[in-house]
Amino acid sequence: MDKKHLALFISSLNKGGSERVLVNLAEYFYAQGYLVTIVTQYRAENEYTISDGISRVLSDIDGEEIGKGRAANFYGRFMKLRSIWKQEKPDLILSFIGKNNIMAILTSRFLRIPVVVSVRGEPELEYYSPGLRLAARYVFRLAEGIVLQTKSCLTFFPKAVSKKAVILKNSLNPAFIKEGYEGEREKQIVAVGRVDANKNHEMIIRAFAEIADRYPDYKLIIYGEGQLRQKLTEYAADLGLSQRVKLPGAISNVEDAIYKASVFVLSSYSEGMPNTLLEAMALGIPVISTDCPPGGPGELIDHGENGLLIPTGDWKQLAENLQKLLDNMDYAKKMGKNASKVKEEFNPEVINRAWKNYLEKIMRG
Repeated sequence: MDKKHLALFISSLNKGGSERVLVNLAEYFYAQGYLVTIVTQYRAENEYTISDGISRVLSDIDGEEIGKGRAANFYGRFMKLRSIWKQEKPDLILSFIGKNNIMAILTSRFLRIPVVVSVRGEPELEYYSPGLRLAARYVFRLAEGIVLQTKSCLTFFPKAVSKKAVILKNSLNPAFIKEGYEGEREKQIVAVGRVDANKNHEMIIRAFAEIADRYPDYKLIIYGEGQLRQKLTEYAADLGLSQRVKLPGAISNVEDAIYKASVFVLSSYSEGMPNTLLEAMALGIPVISTDCPPGGPGELIDHGENGLLIPTGDWKQLAENLQKLLDNMDYAKKMGKNASKVKEEFNPEVINRAWKNYLEKIMRG
């Protein structure tokens, strides 16, 4: 029996939450005996690695392929991606994020290749312009399947689209499945994620500045790379915290770096199902998160039981909740222990099998 061929499409394998989910799925299907091809528009500087047996194809145009003007280049990219589908002949295309989803559907039309699109965050933000929103709401009707992160995402789409949609969770990275730390925790408040405007790390620094004098032994460490890293470093220095606020960039062993931390904070304005929050909870770290749309943190956290939820952008509430955890270690420890139970619900075997069952059902027609 011939192996099934799965093609996964995303902009790059740059280290981020959506990219990590895609790579995890690619590795899982490859281990299951699938032929797996990852199609990306370009190579980024800081990327996830993939197994040698997984093919990598670039879809961006270069050299003589580049035309004169935006319309010509769009046509060039469109036709190159379509030629990739013709050459690779996958049994299914799984696309991630924004414009990629629309391109995957349109470039594969009449090639008899089923397409499943995955919206990874808040649809209103992922499809931010009137043109993109119109395209998503109508072009998605041509997809064989649609994967969303939370139930609230369904309200963005018309019924003809939402009736095709399923909610499939992110599987937990196996590196974060281990016993929670039982000793005295390091005096660190940590955050992990791409350093950009949506993640709003400035809010954490502002809240930390509010309580820094009260907890002189504590440091704030924000792991991740991004365009605002230098600006946030300067902001911390302006607040007199250059020795206590660190932004070391992206690291490969983040699970070890945050394992003994006292508190993990997610400060985003918008998140689908945030991997970093899920992973911190799995490690048994007490967590505080913004209750941001489309509701991923709110689905993970039962406020006061396994974590704390705060309004988006509210640095004062963040400061108050940091104090609540740092002043009551027994309460924080209990909350972290409750948080670690997510390991059961988001076990990779359970989640990956759900993705496999769904995609195989689509392939069977």
